[in-house]
Amino acid sequence: MPGIPGLRAWWADRPPAAGAAVMATGILSVGLHLTGAEAVSRVALALACVTWAALAADFVLRLLGERRRWVAEAGSPGALTAVAATTVLGIRISALGRQTLAEALLALAALLWPVLLLLVVRHWKRRMPGGVFLCCVATQGLAVLAAALAAAERTAWLAHTALVLFWLGLALYGLALARFDLRQVLEGAGDHWVAGGALAISALAGAKLLIAGDSGLYLWDDDDRGVLRFATVALLVLDLAWYLVLLAAEAARPRLGYDMRRWSTVFPMGMTATATLSVATAVGVPWLRWPGRVLLWVAVAVWLAVAAGAVLGARADGRDG
Repeated sequence: MPGIPGLRAWWADRPPAAGAAVMATGILSVGLHLTGAEAVSRVALALACVTWAALAADFVLRLLGERRRWVAEAGSPGALTAVAATTVLGIRISALGRQTLAEALLALAALLWPVLLLLVVRHWKRRMPGGVFLCCVATQGLAVLAAALAAAERTAWLAHTALVLFWLGLALYGLALARFDLRQVLEGAGDHWVAGGALAISALAGAKLLIAGDSGLYLWDDDDRGVLRFATVALLVLDLAWYLVLLAAEAARPRLGYDMRRWSTVFPMGMTATATLSVATAVGVPWLRWPGRVLLWVAVAVWLAVAAGAVLGARADGRDG
């Protein structure tokens, strides 16, 4: 077929940040599960798993056969999508009751995290795009998955580890914010939304820790729980504020052309919806579920638009080949 070489070239030129597509699809699966749309949730999960498997195979092949390119790409912020995508899949698989598989994904992500984090942080500089916040996203992804497994398996040490990762993720967010180029809010190609998405996954981590504490484990006293509850609610409020700012910036300066970094827009939108739904349960505020549902279906609509752009872009590249 004449388009196959072009498609191969398109795949070969794929940047490390392509893992954001798995993150976006996976978190929508989690959100859809929380709202009871189980059939659609499982379709999204299947898509995320297939894409993750293809990217994982390519990750290994580049490590073994293109070592210099792998090292160069591992230093870019987008490399941390490998960790974040793996944890997002683990979160959804844990919700299915497949705890052994979720634990394996947690172990894999935990092995990748320090290596990729060190390589990425060493390449930090001033005025970076939104991908700089992936250091927080990857860390909080580990915290969310560890907390979910702690609740499911009644394992206290996992919950305590998740709490350490939660606070570490917030510290990394502060460091990343100091290096973020605020002009990206008006000029970014899509990954600037991660500035809010990192707060959303932090709020989700806080919610999962609160839920783990209610699962029959004695993890922290009332004062500690109060601090965690306050931090979780504050993170959600800050995330929603970022959401409004970023949405207003998109309206003021529309960027309608397809860019692979737009998957890094879908993920924060889906994560904000999921965090809102989870915080509603964790802190006992049922009315939060309604805005969570609205935000979720907005994220689904944006996912469809970005997916259509990806398909049209791939077809165009295939025809060029």
